[in-house]
Formats: sequence, C-alpha cells, structure tokens
Amino acid sequence: MPTVSVNKYDLYEALGQKYTTEEFDELCFEFGIELDEDTENDPDRPKDQPPQLKIEIPANRYDMLCHEGISLMLNIFRGRASIPNYRVVAPANSEVHQITIHKETTKIRPYVSAAVLRGIKFTQDRYDSFIALQDKLHQNLCRQRTLVSMGTHDLDTVKGPYTYEALPPEEIVFAPLNQEKVMNGKELMEFYKNDKNLGRYLHIIRDSPVYPVILDASRNVCSLPPIINSNLSKITLDTRNVFIEVTATDRTKVEIVTNILVAMFSQYCDDPFTVEPVKIISPHNNESRQVPNMTPHSTTAEVSYINSCCGLQLSAPEVCTMLDKMAYTAKPSSSDPNLLDIDVPVTRADVLHQCDIMEDVAIGYGFNNLPRTFPGKSGTIAAPLPINKLTDIVRLEAAMCGWSEVLPLILCSHDENFAWLNRKDDGHTAVRLANPKTAEYQIVRTSLLPGVLKTIRENRKHSLPIKIFEVSDVAFKDEKLERKSRNERHFCAAICGKTSGFEAVHGLLDRVMAMLNTGVSETGAMEQEGYWIEETDEPTYFPGRAASIWTRHQHGKKQSIGTFGILHPSVLEKFEIPYPVSTLELNLEVFL
Repeated sequence: MPTVSVNKYDLYEALGQKYTTEEFDELCFEFGIELDEDTENDPDRPKDQPPQLKIEIPANRYDMLCHEGISLMLNIFRGRASIPNYRVVAPANSEVHQITIHKETTKIRPYVSAAVLRGIKFTQDRYDSFIALQDKLHQNLCRQRTLVSMGTHDLDTVKGPYTYEALPPEEIVFAPLNQEKVMNGKELMEFYKNDKNLGRYLHIIRDSPVYPVILDASRNVCSLPPIINSNLSKITLDTRNVFIEVTATDRTKVEIVTNILVAMFSQYCDDPFTVEPVKIISPHNNESRQVPNMTPHSTTAEVSYINSCCGLQLSAPEVCTMLDKMAYTAKPSSSDPNLLDIDVPVTRADVLHQCDIMEDVAIGYGFNNLPRTFPGKSGTIAAPLPINKLTDIVRLEAAMCGWSEVLPLILCSHDENFAWLNRKDDGHTAVRLANPKTAEYQIVRTSLLPGVLKTIRENRKHSLPIKIFEVSDVAFKDEKLERKSRNERHFCAAICGKTSGFEAVHGLLDRVMAMLNTGVSETGAMEQEGYWIEETDEPTYFPGRAASIWTRHQHGKKQSIGTFGILHPSVLEKFEIPYPVSTLELNLEVFL
C-alpha cells in the first residue's frame, strides 16, 4: 500500500480538531486506512521540519494520495463536510481551449485528456502537495508513467489552441524544466540518462522513431510526455491559471487520472470545485469530446445483499446514511424497495460492483460494530482443485518409483527454451518479458525440459544415475483469452547415467498411465480407449530413439499428450551434460 506523508498540524487544522496519536490511529482504523508513523517524537526529525503523519492508503484509494483527499474524506466521514459538487464551467469571456491529436501519436502514446484550473491560489504547502500527488499517481495508477503521465503548465505563459503530435526527436527542440540550455529530443535523452529521477523513465520512448509532444499555437513545446515539461510553462507560487494535460496508452486511466488531479485541487480555485473544460479533437478518427467529465457514475445496489454480507438488518434509508459518510449520494429506489439508486463520486474509479459499495457500508457502520456470529451456516469444507489433486497423485507415484522431485525456475532464456532444444520459435508460442533484466530470464518456459536439464548440469558431479522429475506449469500465448495466455500443467522426468536409461523413462510412463487408469491401446485402433506410442522425428531427440505419446478417451478423439526419448548429443552439448540423458514430458491437462 502507498504511504502518504502529511503535515500533522495542517491536517489537524483541516479536520478542525487536535488528536493524540492514539486517537488519530483509531480514526484511521475506523475509516479503513492505517497510521504508520507519527514523527512528532522522532529524534532524527530536523528541528525546522514540522512533524509528519505517515498514513498507509489502500491501493484502490487513489483519491487519498494527498493531504487534500485525506482531509476531505475524513471530514465527510465525521459529518463535518458535505460531498463536493464538482462542476465543469466553460469560460465566460473566451473560447474553450482545444487540443488537436495528430494521427502519428497512435504509434507511441495515442490518448490525451486535459483540464484548466482557473483562479487557483497556491501556497508553498499546496504547491508541494500538488507535485507530490502527481508523483504518487505516477508511481501507482500510472505504472511508473508507462500507462499515464501528467504535465502541468502555467496557462498564462502558453497560448492555445494546442496540438498533440508525434515527431522525430531531432525536430523537438526546447529547454527542459529548470534548465536554460535548449536541446533536441536526442540530446535530452543523453543529458538525463544518468539522472536518478528521470533516467528511469527514458526507456519508455527512447527507442521509438517518434516522440510524443504537446505544442502550443506558436509551436512552442509545452511538454515531452512522459519525460519532462518545458521550462517555458513552469508553474510557480504566483501561477493563477493551471493547464493540465494528461497523455496515456490507456483510455480509461487517462480520464481517471485527470479527474482525480482536478478534483483534489479545484477546491483552491476562486470558485471552489469548478474546473474549466478542454475540447479534444481527433480528426483521424472523426472524434471530438469535451473533458473532463465530472458527472458522478450512477449505479444500483441491493439492500438485501449488503445486509447479508455484513450480517446486519439495516433499512434502505439507514444504508443511505452509511453511504453518505463515505461520500456517496444514495436514495431508495422508486422502482424496487430492495434497490438503492447511488451516485458514485467521480474520484472513486475503484467502485465496480455492489460488493465495493457493501464494503463502504461496513466502514460507515463501523467494523467494530458489526455483529459477531459463529459461521455455522456458511461453513465449507476445503477441497483441492482437480488439477492440483492430479498433480499430487502423479508426484507421489513418481517419488515412490525412486525419482527425486526438483523445482527449477519458471523463467528461462529464449535459447534454452528453443535453440538449445533444437526447436524453432514461431513467434506465437512463448510469453516474452517486455523488459528482461538479464538474458537468463527472457521468456516463460513452454517446456519443463530446460529447467530439468539445468538441474542435471549443476549436479553432474553427483553419483549416477541421476533420476529427477518435476510437475509444474508451463505457459503459452493464447489470443482467444482475455489475458492472452494460458497455463498447462506438465509432468517431466529425466534420467542421466552411463547408459541411456530409455527403458527407465518408458517404464515410468507405463506406471503413471496405469495409475491414471489409462491402459495400453493398439496403435490407432478406432474407438478403443487407452494410450500408445508412435515414432517421432522431433529434433530434440536422437533419431530413431524417440516416440510421441497418443491417447484416445471415451469420445474416440485421439490426441498427442507428450514425448519421450534419448536426447540428441547437440542438446547435451549445449547444456554441458557429459552423459546420455533420456526424458519424458506429459501434458496432464488431458486427464481432467
């Protein structure tokens, strides 16, 4: 969970009450956050620095990553503040600002959102909190700026309409934030490559032929997302109008981040909780929209569901009261007495289902106030997943046959998974790591063989024969699934000795199949259940000393479930194994 440090005295002033550390810790617990540390009595705290409260915020509460969000939510919870009415108000004396998106941005960072905070008043503490919230969002929701990045500018130093373009780095020339030297994109990458703060973000766009850039009407660079803003539009304590632009690779998150940032700091505008809109124009896909959208999200929740989960007997109005404490706007539905019509705050993008609403009702009611009951009516008996039960059966049987289990890593290098096994990569099989730290861990294995053979290599000085096995998952790309990949549970065994040991792995195969109640079938016999082996020319194995394993179940459909044989000498050479090795690998998923 992210930890937010806030000025203790400023927070207590915003809450309208002074607390002891124990009292504030109790308040945090009641709201579902946690006080991690109070530095009031910390001997290492500089004397000129006010004491800080370090508060752990749940990972889903992006709206509480700053002093403003924490104080607002706690005041609403305690009944000292009402729910803010966020309003999008167009400027009275000028046109709405525009950002035109160029088609080339689809190659690098296709989405943009924006807003204007008009008449904002910064103090040093507010300015620091404004910057700190952006940093916290960049680290968490924005995934280190890879998904989303924010740029904030002094609106009075730039002039609209604006364009969002993708240009070759040599054509992007400006002075970066807090720098006087003018440089182009390539020079900027070289300048910041050793910077402890910005250096870790350069890889996001460094190798791209084009870089994203926000330009004003005079072609002045406002920012180079997701790296740095221009010094031209630098915000200071004297800034009164702030132009916010947010670029992203994810359309949903770009709007979430924009809404949170403007919601937290619109309270400091001359007209509190108002934000000025920006028009986003995308000529290449004929789309035009006005952002931000600060309208609460409407949904419903069942009173019976909330009561059953919390063990309560609350009426619909009582549930609405609990939700009011959590910054929702709720009322009993006119169409169904069991339903509540709820407006979810624009800052609560984490509320996706009525179970999220139920959790907030429990917080509003008080965790310590929930009735304690013995879970006799809801008692369950645990049971293993079928695949795990099958795994344990195979594992136990192999161990009783005298084979030792090993647990190698699931990541391996690309060569270990393909070239070293004399296999070709079609580009659609293995799941690759996007940014591997070492060449040893590049992909998720598609076979258990690399790990087993590396285990033999590291233990080749042990007495022979070495008989080992592994039962674990491999992974494959699968575009049909939402996560674009799938796991398969495999069984792999290997024997290394002075002789090939082919008969040993064949015997283990027969024992495992017998234990799985799969008998021997005549090769290719129609409608006969069982398994059989056929010679295979797979290059991983020695020619003429390898077989594929086939099975047919009750529906008459045959399928290949694995291979076994004596490994090819070139495979042994790559893995630095000086003795012959025979292996067996089975796909256990087919037995479920």
